[in-house]
Amino acid sequence: MTVTMFGIPNCDSVKKARVWLGQNGVDHVFHDYRKAGIDRARLEGWVAEHGWETILNRAGTTFRALPDADKAGLDADRAVALMLAQPSMIKRPVLDLGDRTLVGFKPELYAALVV
Repeated sequence: MTVTMFGIPNCDSVKKARVWLGQNGVDHVFHDYRKAGIDRARLEGWVAEHGWETILNRAGTTFRALPDADKAGLDADRAVALMLAQPSMIKRPVLDLGDRTLVGFKPELYAALVV
């Protein structure tokens, strides 16, 4: 099975997930959404599957640096617009398994669903 990992290469969670995939023999393609961007349809699919609250990385420095007015009254549409404008606000990594996605990195979850 070949999976696609979406993220930013210098992110610690992405690094750990990529090492885990390599150590467990899982082929993967990496998509750097800071450089290559992310398309609206894919992002909206992740939001539909997991909820915008899971996909939007509110703990990151990019989100925290936003003016309070941009953070107030968030909903799915506003969250998607923020993430499209600044993909580093997307939680990472997002692992696309074809029929579903995993958000974030937890070795036990990867082991249950990937291997």
